Amino acid sequence: MLSLIVWWPLVVALVLVAAPALSGAASRWVFVAATTVELALILGMWFVYETPAAGTLAFEEQVEWIPGVNSSYHLGIDGLSLPLLAMTAVVFLACAVYSTASTRRTPEPEVAHATRERVATTGTATTGTATPGTATPGIAATGGRGDVRGRGAGGRRARVNSALFLFMQTTCMGVFAAQDLIVFFVFFDLSIVGMYFVIAGWGHGDNRRSALKFFLYTFLGSLALLLGFIGLYIAADPHTFDMVDLAAQAPLQGQGVTGGLVLAAILVGLAVKTPTVPFHTWLPPAHTDAPATGSAVLAGVMLKLGTYGFVRVAMPMLPDAWQAWAWVIITVGIVSVIYGALVALAQTDLKRMIAYTSINHMGYVVLGLGAAGLIGGSTSAVRETAVTGAVYQMVSHGLITAALFLLAGVFRDRAGTYDLHAYGGLAGPAPRLSMLFVLAAFASLGLPGFTGFIAEFQIFTGSIAVAPVTALAVIGILLTAGLFLRAYQLIFTGPAQGKTSGFADLRPAELWSAGGLMVLAVVFGIIPRPLLDVIEPAAQTIVDLVGR
Repeated sequence: MLSLIVWWPLVVALVLVAAPALSGAASRWVFVAATTVELALILGMWFVYETPAAGTLAFEEQVEWIPGVNSSYHLGIDGLSLPLLAMTAVVFLACAVYSTASTRRTPEPEVAHATRERVATTGTATTGTATPGTATPGIAATGGRGDVRGRGAGGRRARVNSALFLFMQTTCMGVFAAQDLIVFFVFFDLSIVGMYFVIAGWGHGDNRRSALKFFLYTFLGSLALLLGFIGLYIAADPHTFDMVDLAAQAPLQGQGVTGGLVLAAILVGLAVKTPTVPFHTWLPPAHTDAPATGSAVLAGVMLKLGTYGFVRVAMPMLPDAWQAWAWVIITVGIVSVIYGALVALAQTDLKRMIAYTSINHMGYVVLGLGAAGLIGGSTSAVRETAVTGAVYQMVSHGLITAALFLLAGVFRDRAGTYDLHAYGGLAGPAPRLSMLFVLAAFASLGLPGFTGFIAEFQIFTGSIAVAPVTALAVIGILLTAGLFLRAYQLIFTGPAQGKTSGFADLRPAELWSAGGLMVLAVVFGIIPRPLLDVIEPAAQTIVDLVGR
């Protein structure tokens, strides 16, 4: 069952690539069907899930793989991974649905401009020039270039695009299900490859430069991560890459210097992926130039690969080093929260603004996990609360920020720009977009009734109880409120101006994709128990392991 969940998207991706006669529209619906099946498989697993005993897994598969280094194909699910698997399936399904609405009705602004220039100089339009109501060869489905409903170049690009997203879904599922460090690393590293091609091939602006920066930063981070994994392997007795055995052993316990160096390597590798300050500089350009669905997956799912590594690898396998570095980790979390919100407040580009809020929200996760390392003078209960909130925040941020990026994609699709000052009074012609945007904005700043409130309340409750100075991070919530209210005011209120004229409201597929994510953010904001019942026992186990 676990292998089916991990590999099913890749199998469908290979079928798409091998089906040259499949049209672009059909490819997108195959994408929708594949992600729907994936979600159904995970929900089926959730319904039969029973909380495992501490140090064990609820579902598990293990096959010998590289016996020379004691590495196996080992997959497993517990209360840390199951919510993230479900969140991943939901985000990819939302992106699949969104892609069905993304064939352009009008030419890309820069393409249209070039066409006008050719017409002005030659008196004729070249072959492939779009007219209103037609698709232009070379314009992408998801906010980039080259996506047309047909069996030509656009059809091929649509197939490849859908296949790439399914490939990335397999890599993300593999990371969350991996119980062997080599298996974890392989999936972790391959996720970089998929996103590179999505940004470079379907992005806009300076997309190739942004894709290269993303790849180099995250690849260097993964090399540091690999060094940390090798350090754990060497220290283990017997040598092993098995994550369950390493968590039980804590092989570097009591080896302050060596444990600190190994933790530093792992933290750097994971912090780049998260990203936290000061390893965040690749994120804003990658988001700004990525297609909408690419940004949704990058923020909604792939950033969680880093924070999941903290709670799955660093904390249980290096408990005393985590304790020793707790204040450093907390400081990084506080700085990321405040810095991300401050820089987001200064942005005039909607997508770039949302990107910086991701740094802010990942800072809350790091803050909560860092607080779990402050053993002296605190009870395990409050530290469990902080860890539970951090995991809940991963799920919450995945749903809400993915919705925000999908909504941001609508602005480029309609008007070719994310500039906040290019719009005004948009609530009139686009009431559905206005409603969903304000809902997602309120959810992002953590108002009661949304998942963000449940997550941040637990993070602050647990963190402030063990370290009152963490209350400084509350400033981030105030700044987030200010930046989203400012964005809403500029875009949706006041008289109609700029690009607002002729702006079309959300299409059904856009409404269902972003709206579905927000429905879940509300449901689990009001009824958090189904998620908490799964997360809390796993958080208790992590706290117990860190406190050894």
